[in-house]
Amino acid sequence: MMRLTGFIGAAVLGIMPLTAAAQARPDQKAFLDLYRELVETNTVVNVGSCTQAATQIAARMKKAGYSDSDVGVFTVPDHPKDGGLTAILKGSDASLKPMLLLGHIDVVEAKREDWKREPFKLIEEGGFYYARGTVDDKAMSAVWADAMIRFKSGGYKPKRTIKLALTCGEETTFAFNGAQWLADNRPDAVSAEFVLNEGGGGRFDAAGKRQLLAVQVGEKAAQNFTFVATNPGGHSSAPTPANAIYELADAVKAVQGYEFPVKFTDTTRVFFTMTAKAMPGEVGTAITKLLANPQDKAADAIVSRDKTMHSTLRTTCVATLLSAGHAENALPQRATANVNCRIFPGETVDQTLAKLKELAGPQVTVTANTPVRPIAVPPPLTDKITGPMKTVAAKYFPGVPLLPLMSTGATDGVFFGKLNMPVYGVPGIFLEPDLNGIHGLDERIRVSALYEGRDYLFDLVKAYAG
Repeated sequence: MMRLTGFIGAAVLGIMPLTAAAQARPDQKAFLDLYRELVETNTVVNVGSCTQAATQIAARMKKAGYSDSDVGVFTVPDHPKDGGLTAILKGSDASLKPMLLLGHIDVVEAKREDWKREPFKLIEEGGFYYARGTVDDKAMSAVWADAMIRFKSGGYKPKRTIKLALTCGEETTFAFNGAQWLADNRPDAVSAEFVLNEGGGGRFDAAGKRQLLAVQVGEKAAQNFTFVATNPGGHSSAPTPANAIYELADAVKAVQGYEFPVKFTDTTRVFFTMTAKAMPGEVGTAITKLLANPQDKAADAIVSRDKTMHSTLRTTCVATLLSAGHAENALPQRATANVNCRIFPGETVDQTLAKLKELAGPQVTVTANTPVRPIAVPPPLTDKITGPMKTVAAKYFPGVPLLPLMSTGATDGVFFGKLNMPVYGVPGIFLEPDLNGIHGLDERIRVSALYEGRDYLFDLVKAYAG
């Protein structure tokens, strides 16, 4: 969904120049072949097939030496194209609990008429790979699958068992969700001490210099709400004060005008403390004041000029869809809106619903849409996880600071809370300040960033696995 939180100007400490583009090593050529096949396999829900993509990866893994019992494709009869893949590389030390590499292989729709390039054709241009899914999340999914293949073909014997789950349904609300299905029906296939997932990464500045690495430690909960206003309607030649469109508009404007209160988690407090030190001047001073007093409205106004820092501080709700009326010469009988909320850890769907009902007023009904996803459980911020990230980063990205972030987006990590599995969004793959067109037009990834991130993540997995 959403990768690295995008924020912060060039004032962040530890800026390092980008190294030369990755050379085409034999292992990189094999990776590119896997990555290209995955990207060019359309996995948009109800259009393409995640099952096809998973089957292609499974074939590559079996060719590398995995048995049928160690890698397989899963799906359910009523969603034959929404399949996924699980795999396991057994470790030698039974005292070490497994680790899970998690990625999703479905992507957001991309309409050819809107794109400058063919969205499901991997195109290299100007130092970037362009296509839908080049980042979200086929970059990480390809890296995880490639790592498992390299481990097996290279004879690597980990101490810790390494599990892999590549799933479908992360990008859609009502589609079959493979991560949820695995947690509910195949916990043995995914149970692990911890999960490495999307959500972290790295950040370039506008000049292509590395600003920071980020590890996602916690995320918001995504929840949609439906606003509905209804009236008897009638002929438009005789309008009345009661009008469903106006009533809905008033409710939506009330949501627009409301700011949820500033809050901090342990992760965001560390993040903002480090950010304040790295950003001297007005913004750094305002962050320090806000940390001391979350109710400081003046400080909040300064910090919240940055849209992602604004979202990191609070629950946010925004109107995303509108529908109203039934004829151009009739008063509207019904007007509806979808309001998408990203709920801050510790707050609930019911609490958010109560506030939205208060804002909407008595003329508009507000309901929480199904399904109601689980609320993410913030994982512990521990050196057991961040230590290897820093150690490997010193090799590949010397001098670049590592910050803990709470994602303002949402991932499939929420489904593993019931299994008491902490989920972390790993650093390593650097993105541009505009987040590379993720979910939008002409999604792209810097070629060198992809290969360097691949090397970093390969060594990171080995650091955890032993």
